[in-house]
Amino acid sequence: MLAAIAIAFDLLSFQFRQRRRIIVCLAISCLFIAAHFALLGHDTATGLALLAAVRLVAGSLTTSKRVMLVFVAATITVTGLTFHGLLSVFSGLGSVFGTVGSFCRSDRTLRLVMMGATSLWLIHNCLAGTPMAVLMEALFLDSNILGFYRFYLRRAGRVPD
Repeated sequence: MLAAIAIAFDLLSFQFRQRRRIIVCLAISCLFIAAHFALLGHDTATGLALLAAVRLVAGSLTTSKRVMLVFVAATITVTGLTFHGLLSVFSGLGSVFGTVGSFCRSDRTLRLVMMGATSLWLIHNCLAGTPMAVLMEALFLDSNILGFYRFYLRRAGRVPD
């Protein structure tokens, strides 16, 4: 149920054009996915999802590269303190990409960087054996691609009808 609520916020997020609305939906989703991973006993993913919620709120207020670096360092610290092998590597890398995306000034760059982050989390969730989280990331990636198409490719006329 927690992952299902996270999915709803993820799907909603990239259908907005405004960067702040995208980020608020993602932050709410992170809180639900953190609870999901906590119940499954995945410490690194839980810690990184909680950190991501805070990071997203900070990213909605500033695009400062210094603040971004603080969150990159915090991500590396959480990953190191809760390290459990390959799962931690994928979640840590996904979180670093997510951190960079959160502090991008444009929603276009945010979308592209988040595609990378989502792909890494998708691999993590497959390895972690959590079908709902796999579905969540797959739908999130699809929603992001759809939003990117709607706002950038279709309008620019770069994709034929």
